[in-house]
Amino acid sequence: MTPNGAAIRAIREARELGLNRLAHLIGKSPGYLSRVETGQRGAADGTLHRIAEELHVPLEAILKGEPP
Repeated sequence: MTPNGAAIRAIREARELGLNRLAHLIGKSPGYLSRVETGQRGAADGTLHRIAEELHVPLEAILKGEPP
C-alpha cells in the first residue's frame, strides 16, 4: 500500500492533531512521520492501519488514488 502523505497531513491538521502527537500515538518518530507525509518514504501496512485508526478514518482515505 502506498500512503498519500498529503492526505495524512491534511486529515491530521483538520483534526488539530500535532505531528509529534500522532507520531507518539503510532509509535514512530516525528521525523519518520514527517517523511511519510512529504512522500520521502513509504510506510508498512501495519503503520498505515495505525495512522488511519488514530485519525479515525478508513484506510482508503490515506492511500494513494483514494480521495480523503
